[in-house]
Amino acid sequence: MTVTWDVLDILGAIAFGISGTLVASEENYDLLGAYILGFTTAFGGGTIRNLLLGVSVEGIWMQKNLFIIAFVSITFAFFFPHKWKPRFKHSAVFFDAVGLAAFAIQGSNYAVSIEAPVIAVVVAAVMTGVGGGLVRDLLAGRKPMIFYSEIYALWAALAGLFIGLDWISGPYVVTILFIALIILRVASVYYKWTLPHYFSAQKRFGFD
Repeated sequence: MTVTWDVLDILGAIAFGISGTLVASEENYDLLGAYILGFTTAFGGGTIRNLLLGVSVEGIWMQKNLFIIAFVSITFAFFFPHKWKPRFKHSAVFFDAVGLAAFAIQGSNYAVSIEAPVIAVVVAAVMTGVGGGLVRDLLAGRKPMIFYSEIYALWAALAGLFIGLDWISGPYVVTILFIALIILRVASVYYKWTLPHYFSAQKRFGFD
């Protein structure tokens, strides 16, 4: 089965909706806080992408089915934590990787569909893939993990670059890219791959 736009949207909404709820539970937020973080994580990236591309954000609010899917996911995750939390804590990285891959590809395809330049496709991929998580972390008073965690936004940027340069096209190749992004994100956490950090670079190159 190939990965279509609709499938990417659904996977991303579920994965990031639950991800936002997990953060809300860790911060002991109430139900309203869970919905705010869940919806922000699921739809914040697409909103930021549209604003940066100069495209109307009205389309975000017209996705009734996606909002329902995210609502159900958030509600289930909040009210039935004993059903998902033990497993999700061990699978959080996987869900995060699914959301990243789904929305990075969806954002790239959207930018290509409006004939945006390659750099805009890359930005769209990154913002759609990690923008919601960025806003979620800021609302939760956390340091955004894209700035310090294992390699995260880079995978979204590479997806945007490959799609923007038309190196990736066709449903089967996109499916392979989707799976590859998930594997790379999970592997970067498992093997602790990181980009150079400021203090480590100072020490390595002797900067004052």
